[in-house]
Parts: sequence; structure tokens; C-alpha cells
Amino acid sequence: MLTQDLPRDWWKSAVVYQIYPRSFADSDGDGVGDLRGIIGRLDHLAALGVDVVWLSPVYRSPQDDNGYDISDYQDVDPLFGTLEDLDELVAAAHDRGLRVVMDLVVNHTSDEHAWFLKSRAATDSPKRDWYHWAPPRPGHVGGQPGAEPSNWGSFFSGSAWEWDEATGEYYLHLFSRKQPDLNWENPQVREAVYAMMRWWLERGVDGFRMDVINLLDKPEGYPDGQVPPDGLWGDAFSMVATRPKVHEHLQEMYREVFADHPRAFLTVGEMPGVTIEQARLFTDPARREVDMVFQFEHVDLDSGPGGKFDVAPLSMPRLRENLMAWQTGLADLGWNSLYWDNHDQPRAVSRFGDDDEVWRSRSARTLATVLHLMRGTPYVYQGDEIGMTNVGFTAPEQFRDIESVNYLAEQTATGRTVEEVLPGLSFKSRDNARTPVQWTAGRHAGFTTGEPWIAVADNHHTEINAESQVGVQGSVFEHYRDLIALRHDETAVAHGDVEPLAADHPDLWAYARRHEGTELLVLASFTRETLTVPPGLLEGWAGAEVLVPTSSEAARSVLADGTLPGWESLVLRRVR
Repeated sequence: MLTQDLPRDWWKSAVVYQIYPRSFADSDGDGVGDLRGIIGRLDHLAALGVDVVWLSPVYRSPQDDNGYDISDYQDVDPLFGTLEDLDELVAAAHDRGLRVVMDLVVNHTSDEHAWFLKSRAATDSPKRDWYHWAPPRPGHVGGQPGAEPSNWGSFFSGSAWEWDEATGEYYLHLFSRKQPDLNWENPQVREAVYAMMRWWLERGVDGFRMDVINLLDKPEGYPDGQVPPDGLWGDAFSMVATRPKVHEHLQEMYREVFADHPRAFLTVGEMPGVTIEQARLFTDPARREVDMVFQFEHVDLDSGPGGKFDVAPLSMPRLRENLMAWQTGLADLGWNSLYWDNHDQPRAVSRFGDDDEVWRSRSARTLATVLHLMRGTPYVYQGDEIGMTNVGFTAPEQFRDIESVNYLAEQTATGRTVEEVLPGLSFKSRDNARTPVQWTAGRHAGFTTGEPWIAVADNHHTEINAESQVGVQGSVFEHYRDLIALRHDETAVAHGDVEPLAADHPDLWAYARRHEGTELLVLASFTRETLTVPPGLLEGWAGAEVLVPTSSEAARSVLADGTLPGWESLVLRRVR
């Protein structure tokens, strides 16, 4: 059962597990995951030891962007079940000591939401200014190329403006044309959102993950953005990201929804482009905005000049430098969200680790060690705990995600070949994270008795499935379980300070954690070769307690001769 007598910052020692419901577990054989499938797998999460379950959207939706286009915030889409199923899920999670966090998607709605249907009905509709509407560019004919109010490009390709012939104006959609942006300048919009949030808290939900929450504030007049080299549209992101009024909106949201609430809750803001200095403001407890943010710097490091799908080489030292900068940058104020991947990112083992069959389990465990020993709240994305990898898409028809499908169409329309575009898509497509969770080595990995909505990775026939790992010493699952238990039991993990070490080493990730006389030393190899730990790092650590080693060999060799085998890691503990 849940404990309610918690400090306000209870989440510092917590671990969050993200569920992408469409791909988690299918209870009725229609090939799509659902709420009853999640209920049937809650014991898996309880065994793992996590504290919070974050559900990606299950609201009523046309599913243009897999549920991030919401047509009713206070109902469940029949694809996933019913509102009663969700109530049962929340109660069953609470019975197991798990809190439930919902996705809050309020930068935009679906174009099928009742609010938007009323907004587009007429220019004098009472809800017209609930969204962003603008006339054609002066001197141009609406609906013709170049008539858009500004040159902004959608994040999902094409223009960010959609012509509405019936009312003679354009509406703004930073994402899909079926995802019109809400106008947060309108106080009625804000109050409607807050009322909806309070309604969910009353139903027992324990907080919200706030989708692209730093994009709420749009500039007056929608000025043109800079068109990048070889770009088709102006840069909308730099015009809308983290503008000043976002802070005002979040502070108002806190006052109207969360202030003095009797239950423990969690708020995390997804904020693409946020900097360390901005994150310090957003997560400063005294400002009452959000508990933590999702930042994107480390997952943008391998994007080339052509954007996300122009994949650039990424070295471990550059990745380490970036994440450790966030560790030290928020050390005295604010809080980090710790993640390697999620529903929008490719699988960490394939991206940051080594998904060769010989090395993938070790690299999965080592990536987990590095992440979970940092200062911040770790997020486990479904399948991370068994080391799931990218799929290896080889053909256009294998993709399902609107971002990937639109990008492929846009790029081939400019003359690029499928063969030129496919490698970047295969590596970075969001579909990599959305293939079904691999529960067994059997048909469709035990995800469904029907035909899955997207292909299951072939490697579920190997050890990359839950059935072959739970309770098996040395498995990725058991390593995650040990790391989560360590965060619960060792206060230095949740509350200690952080000191980056060996910053000039090309393959060793090392840092120290200290709290009230306890010291931890984290050592992790990011190479296949055995490496030598700099002698100075190990001075005074002889006889230290070895915690969560990825293997007995790693535990032995570090203290015996100062070497660390390839893709291995461990934590040393001593008390002063």
C-alpha cells in the first residue's frame, strides 16, 4: 500500500517506470496493448522495485500521433479500455505501493477535440481564441504556397500552419496538422486545463509528466524563423521554446492545482532545448514550478547539421561531459531527471552501448549503473530492464510513426532516394522504442495472441525477454533490481553530492558520490577492451565494499590489479 506521510521531495529516492501502453501488453488479442494488459503485468513492476508508473497517453484520441493528439482529456480511448479500467489500474498499482503519473499534453489538442471544433466553427466563435488563428500573409492568397502567416516548419515536416478555407484563416500546429496548438494567453484555456488536472488528481492520479511544456508561450505576431541551410521551412523551435511566460504559467498551475494538496505528487516537465540555467529556475523548489525537467542535450549530441535523422558520430567523452555538466550544474539547486531513452528515442543499448550479441547484456547493465548512481530521479523505459535493442528496420513499410513516415515522404519528394534516407531513420526512428515489450521467447514475444500493430524484434528468441531473466543472477533485470534497491537503501545515492573523475580518460566513466561520511566510487568501462583504472582513483579504496558489480570478474579485477574488463562496471563503498 502507498505511504502518504512523505517529505515533499520523496521522489529523490524514487525510480519511475514509463509505460507506452500501445506496446506494453495486449490482453484481448487485437494486437495493441491496453490497460488490462498493464494490470496483468503490475507484479513485474513490483518485483523490479520501481516506485512510480508513468503512463503515456491513454485518453480518447484519433491516434494520429499515437495518442498525443487528444480529443477528450477526461475519457479513455476504447483502443485501451475504459475509464473504469483505468480506475482499476490506479487502485491495483496503489495496492502494490506504486504511484501513477499521467501524461499531460496541453500544448495542443486533437483537431477532433470539442474545443477545436467550436473554435473553427466561425471567426466569432466564443472559443475562436482558444487556439492560434491568423490571416494569410499580406499580399498573398490564402491556401497558396507562401501565404502562411509565418515560415515556421512543423516538427513533423511541412508547414506549421494549416489553411482553413471555411473561415479564411490558418491555425498553428507545431506538430501534426491534426494537433492544433492551444492559446495559453487565454485565461479560459488555462482554467479549463487546471480543472481537468484537478479532476484526475481526485481520481487518484499521483502527478503528471508534462509534454513539451516549455513551448506554451508563442511570440506575438509569429515572426519568421531562420531557414537553415538546405532547409525547407523556417526554424519555429527557436521562436517558441522557453519563453518568459512559461514560468508564469507553471507557477499559476502549481497554485491552482497542487498547492497544499494532501497527497504526494510528482511533476516533471518535458522541455526540449532547455539549458542548465533555465532548468535551475524551473526546478528551484522556492519558485514552485515543476519538480524536475526532461532535458534533451545528451540525446541531441548525435544529430548532424541536417537534423535528427542526419546521424553524427558520438564519443563517450562528449556524452559524459554533457551529462556530468548537468550533474554539477544542478548540484546546489534543482533536480535532474535521468534517462537514456523513452518513447521518443531509440534504444539506449543500440545508441549509447554495444548491441553486438556478445556485448549487449554487459553494456545494458553498465549503462544502467552509470545512470542510476547519478544525482537525480532515474526513469526506466519499458524494456530497458531486459536490455531491449533497436529493431533494425530495413524497409519503409516497417515504419509506423508519423514523424518517420512524414520525413521519408518529404525527403524523397526533394529528390533523395529511400536508400539515402533509410539509415538515419532506422537508427533514430521513434518506432525503435515502440516495438512490443518482449515478455517471452514465444510467438510475438508473449505480447499478444493476435498480430501486433508493429513488428516484434527478432532477438526476443534469445535472452532478451523477461521470462528468461527474472530471478536469474547476472541478468539485466536482476541488475536493475539491485540498482533500484540500492537507491532506496543508500542515502548517498539519493542525496549525495557528485564529483566527476578521470574526465580526460577516453573510455572510463568515473564519479564519486558523498553524503554524511559515506563515499561511493562509480567505475564503468565504455569499451570492449580491458582498461586500467588510473591508480590515483583507487587510492584509499583497498578493502572497500563492492556494490552492484556487473560481474564477479569486475569486482575481483578492480581491487586486485586495477583493471576493469570491457563494458563492465561496479560501485565501491566506504565510510569515513
